[in-house]
Amino acid sequence: MLLKKLGVLSALACLFLAAPAFANKPIVIKFSHVVAENTPKGQMANKFKALVEERLAGKVEVKVYPSSQLFGDKKVLQAMLLGDVQMAAPSLSKFKKYTKTLQLFDLPFLFKDMAAVDRFQQSASGQELLNSLSSKGLIGLGYLHNGMKQISASKILKVPADAHGLKFRIMSSDVLAAQFQAVGAAPLKKPFSEVFTLLQTKAIDGQENTWSNIYSKKFFEVQPYITESDHGVLDYMVVTSKQFWMSLPEDIRTVVKTSLDEAIALGNKVANEKAVSDKQKIVDSGRSEVITLTDAERTQWVEAMKPVWKQFEDQIGKELIDAAYNSNK
Repeated sequence: MLLKKLGVLSALACLFLAAPAFANKPIVIKFSHVVAENTPKGQMANKFKALVEERLAGKVEVKVYPSSQLFGDKKVLQAMLLGDVQMAAPSLSKFKKYTKTLQLFDLPFLFKDMAAVDRFQQSASGQELLNSLSSKGLIGLGYLHNGMKQISASKILKVPADAHGLKFRIMSSDVLAAQFQAVGAAPLKKPFSEVFTLLQTKAIDGQENTWSNIYSKKFFEVQPYITESDHGVLDYMVVTSKQFWMSLPEDIRTVVKTSLDEAIALGNKVANEKAVSDKQKIVDSGRSEVITLTDAERTQWVEAMKPVWKQFEDQIGKELIDAAYNSNK
């Protein structure tokens, strides 16, 4: 009996001694994204890791998983709700399952440039959208820019009729599908990680993307033409689960959010710079010809695609669309 009591006491002592070590284990934030590390999103995620681990050394560890190493955008939000990943920055097109209002950012020719996008996102209406996922267990922490989208293809695209019958890869978005259907093209919803191969094998004729994605993923090497359309915006929302976010001690949560805000500011600066530099690198490569639209040609694209606004007005909200459009002024 004495030996048994001693054994119990010994076990309890071991647990007691081990408890502080367990309690001092750092909080792990797995940050999953689908693009290369040299993109605006990749640089933002790495800056976030550096800032957090510098300011919360030993308390928080950030593990970044780029290029769909952990999850693709299609599965990452469900994985987040299950606790398998703590942060991600999916494109705004990926949230339709959770809220239809964010389809706003897929509307063609809604914003004239990134300055207009930024004005809207920082407005009261834009900030309210960060909370549009709350009822689904997700929290928006900030917007990250990538840039305005261009259309690459296997043939020259100057007017909407040139796109008729062509197959374009799109993100999983009904708005983007309607956008290409409006010009008689066939939209195909495919993962970002498959785009290069689809283009290389000519399984698709083209795709839409920003200069930084077209360059970093080498799409320009397998697409002879890129039309500088600036027809849409490709932005992301940095999100986390409400359960994880509220489980963080308040002092740690404050530092994490401040670090994220600084990292996003860097990412947005990089996005603006790369929109210029990566376009020039593509031009200099000679692998893909950049097509510049005349005002008359661009007007044809606007007129062909703008009816998509009305098509999704009931889902998004006319007041929200108006507020976004007014950011151009």
